[in-house]
This record gives sequence, C-alpha cells and structure tokens, in this order.
Amino acid sequence: MRLYLAPIFIQAGWTKFQNFEGTSAWFGNPDWGLGLPFPEVLALLAASTELVGGFLLLIGLFTRLISIPLAFTMVVAAITAHAENGWLALSDATSWLADGTILLNERVLDAVEKKQAAISILKEYGNYEWLTSSGSITILNNGIEFAATYFIMVFVLIFTGGGRYTSADHFLRKKIFKQGH
Repeated sequence: MRLYLAPIFIQAGWTKFQNFEGTSAWFGNPDWGLGLPFPEVLALLAASTELVGGFLLLIGLFTRLISIPLAFTMVVAAITAHAENGWLALSDATSWLADGTILLNERVLDAVEKKQAAISILKEYGNYEWLTSSGSITILNNGIEFAATYFIMVFVLIFTGGGRYTSADHFLRKKIFKQGH
C-alpha cells in the first residue's frame, strides 16, 4: 500500500509547491477556494506532509508515524475540498451512487449533457481522434472517493507499518533489536 500511495502523495505535494502562491490563494479565498484561515501555513503543512510523507512511504521510513499526518490531511481534504461534491471522483451517471439515493450530486447527472457537448465541439472544431487516442473524455466530479480511499490506506499503515523485508523501518527495527540483545 505504501508503494502505491507514495507517488500519489509525492505528486500532490510537488504540485502544491510548484504553484505555492496559487495553492495558498485557493486555501484562503472564501469565494472560489476553501476559505481556510492561515492559508499560507496550511498550504505549507499540506504540501510538506504530502511531499515528505510520500518520500518516507517510498522508502518505508517512519511509516506508522508519517501515516498519522497523512491521514489527517486526507480527512481535511475530504471535508473542505471534496465533501460538497458527493462521493464520486469522476462524473459517472451510470453509477448506483448517482441515482439519487446516496450522496446525490446533480453535477454528476448534468455531466452527461456536458460531456456530449464537449465531444460535439471537439469533433467539429478539434482533432477528436487524436485527443481521445489515449482514452475517452472524462468529466471530473472531485468527490471524496479518492481522499476517503487514501485515508483508509494510510490508516491501515498506522497499524501495519511499512512491511516486512521491503521497508527501512523493518531493517532499522532489526538492527536496533540485534544491538539490544
């Protein structure tokens, strides 16, 4: 799990640092962003936790410890940035989660018409075959799905650690216990 999560967190932290001014503005602006207090501090904490935490997960060092702030970051992200969009990360009107019974988000249902309009425009004015040669056009919903999944994964790492034979934690523990006996 940590090897799966590592590049996700590294990329998220790296992206926040690459446009730190914009990230801070988004964290703080109540009209078009999250409206959080102390946006520069919170952006720095989120970006640092994700970037440093991703590298620590990659090598399996302090896995249990770094998983705690990573879990906290995912809870904050889910609540502040994604909750209003429902569950689905991608707009999929065929999902049972888009049928109006659980976490309904009208944007998911509206995305069908918007996707068809985008496809029509691209077919008429763009090179549709080239643009879709790597996959179909998708409309992002930005729901809590990914943040919740990543939270569950880092929560598990809090209890399981970095893994046997594949983490720096394992070799450190082995060395410490060997020296102690």
